[in-house]
Amino acid sequence: MARLAGSNGKATAKAIHKHSLELIARHGFAAVSMRMIADAVGVQPGALYQYHPTKQALLLDIMQKHLEALLQAWVKESQTELPAIEALERFARFHIRYNIKRPDEVFIAYMELRSLEPDEFKLIEELRRQYEDELKKIIAKGIKENSFKVEDAHVTAMATLAMLTGINTWYRSGGRLSQKKIEDIYVNMVLRSVGCERE
Repeated sequence: MARLAGSNGKATAKAIHKHSLELIARHGFAAVSMRMIADAVGVQPGALYQYHPTKQALLLDIMQKHLEALLQAWVKESQTELPAIEALERFARFHIRYNIKRPDEVFIAYMELRSLEPDEFKLIEELRRQYEDELKKIIAKGIKENSFKVEDAHVTAMATLAMLTGINTWYRSGGRLSQKKIEDIYVNMVLRSVGCERE
């Protein structure tokens, strides 16, 4: 395998990220060594430490990049002036479209929280909370507008996120239903869960 390090640091960093994602998603963080990652990238194990001083730092980087990119993408997608029903549909479609293309990132962001050290866990939890708050604001707006019939905005937001993120556990491209059809089905379920029906 060709050696990537040295002449192009950005290419090596990108390769480390890509192969780390694949290996951790497939085998789990605890089972993946820095040597395994180095072998996949095509560098000496010591070269990885130029980019990430520890395996823990590597995991944090993967999660942090995913969540920060997710938040930035949602900021571009969101429209605060929309009525709550339309905003909720927009959020549901965005969440599905964004995450369905990133199954490894989503899997690691949820399943490997347990592998983070306390300080790193707090950082990732804060990013997760920021994204969750975006949905909570939509639901709270719907309650205020009397558009949504729910008992608690926080519980509803958590249940909605669990439903939407769960798509990644079973969805496979090229299956019986198109991504657009899956979006439509899930949007209808989300709207019904807050007491709304699509007109």
